[in-house]
Amino acid sequence: MILSDQQILAEIEKGTIVIEPYDRACLGTNSYDVHLGPYLATYRDAVLDARKHNEIHHFEIPEEGFVLQPGQLYLGVTQEYTETHATVPFLEGKSSVGRLGIDIHATAGKGDVGFCNYWTLEISVSMPVRVYRHMPIGQLIYFTVQGDVKNYYNRKQNAKYNDRTDRPVESMMWKNAW
Repeated sequence: MILSDQQILAEIEKGTIVIEPYDRACLGTNSYDVHLGPYLATYRDAVLDARKHNEIHHFEIPEEGFVLQPGQLYLGVTQEYTETHATVPFLEGKSSVGRLGIDIHATAGKGDVGFCNYWTLEISVSMPVRVYRHMPIGQLIYFTVQGDVKNYYNRKQNAKYNDRTDRPVESMMWKNAW
């Protein structure tokens, strides 16, 4: 079941959903709008290796915006820091963003109960498009969980994305044991 606006507000009041900064105007019928943070990143190497640490280059989006190019993967970050302690958050693109040909995630739209951080976005575009810091970029949708949770993400020993940062984070696939 997807939480309604009233249920999202109730969870915020209980402290089981945290959104910083929070703006009541961003609360929709059953979602909360998030915005593009000030930083983007690109990988330094032309060929990525799933078994090694692939380094990224961070840069700030200038006031006049930045033109994203097709064929390039950009890592972005939400302006909002979030915590979710009792529901499962899903990050989806806004239809207005999709209609510009912008995809905000390749595969990682689902968060986990216990995720406490900014969201890294895996941005790709179908044609050149200028983006701006603080522009609406996506929406968080919250789903209820059936049953008790034993393994909260922020308490997992092997969680790779727990370090709080307001910058995009590269893939940590190389940390997996396989």
